[in-house]
Amino acid sequence: MRLGPLTLSSNLFLSPLAGYTNLPMRLTVRELGGLGFATTDLVNARSLLERSPGALRLVASAPGDRPWAIQLFGAVAEEMRDAAVVCQELGADAVDINMGCPVKKVVKIGGGSAMMTELDKTAALVRGMIAAVKIPVTAKMRLGWDEQNLTAPDLARVLEDAGVAAVFVHGRTRAQGFAGRVNLAGIRDVVAAVNSIPVIGNGDITTPEAARHMIAETGCTGVSIGRGAFYDPWIFRRTEHLLRTGELLPEPDFPERIRVLRVHFERYLEFYGEEHGARLFRRVAPWYARRFGPAKPFKQAVLGINSREDFERCVADYISWRTRFCDERGELLPKFRPDAMLASFMRAADDPGLERECIPVPKGPVDNW
Repeated sequence: MRLGPLTLSSNLFLSPLAGYTNLPMRLTVRELGGLGFATTDLVNARSLLERSPGALRLVASAPGDRPWAIQLFGAVAEEMRDAAVVCQELGADAVDINMGCPVKKVVKIGGGSAMMTELDKTAALVRGMIAAVKIPVTAKMRLGWDEQNLTAPDLARVLEDAGVAAVFVHGRTRAQGFAGRVNLAGIRDVVAAVNSIPVIGNGDITTPEAARHMIAETGCTGVSIGRGAFYDPWIFRRTEHLLRTGELLPEPDFPERIRVLRVHFERYLEFYGEEHGARLFRRVAPWYARRFGPAKPFKQAVLGINSREDFERCVADYISWRTRFCDERGELLPKFRPDAMLASFMRAADDPGLERECIPVPKGPVDNW
């Protein structure tokens, strides 16, 4: 797949998820394979121009984090233009404009989903950014403000004319937030609206089958995965393999999940420092535990970690406790396996990837609507 002048290793993208898709997560997911492109947490253009420590931490990258984009939000054309130049100076391979975030603190300044309501103003802002940098500029949008204002096709045409390299479309409206079902027909309408730029679909991709289904139903060039990657960091490797070969790889076993959990944790400590990193990881570890089988003691204990020692004790205690649900080979007994425990989340058997209920929205810095 191509994104402007960039040739990507796959058509799979990691979506920004505020407070989570930081450098430790991006490096961890990339290491597992299959990911073609990743984007930083969304960052306020003005904060980046002011070089605030928080903004610079949000856009921090490393040699192993390539190719990558910085996602900006804001509504002042000059600030967005100048912030795009900063992104280029920081070595980003692309700049992504957030036109889809539904969160109040983003929308109230005219950024995020609010940009979908004033197409001419948004087009002028985008043209200014594109003229200022040599790297590709992309845009992430929703289908519209609400069901009565599905402006994404019109906006996509305007953005293509302005020169964006690709558009990412979350198949929900701003009014929906993360509730309800993703609207594949809405994404298909955006694909039909543009002439040649890639349209990347997003929303409810929780399994490789769901990614394949979205591509087949919408004609989108690729898919961008956010919450699904937090639930299953291996989803990119398994999806890339499915799209390339038609074969569905098995899910990783428990020792592999623990290994990657530890790698992710160590990266948090390296990036944030031991105590702060351990505290931040309290909200990360329970997502891994969703595929451990019975894990209530682990989920409770990990909320109190303050150090590497606390974390390792928590993991060791849980591994010992978990053996009561396993057979002599160390495998979970059938009724305790994650697939069985998650059966209640499946609405139909014919398309499990699509029909699985939405993954809860993680708690974080922008979870207050």
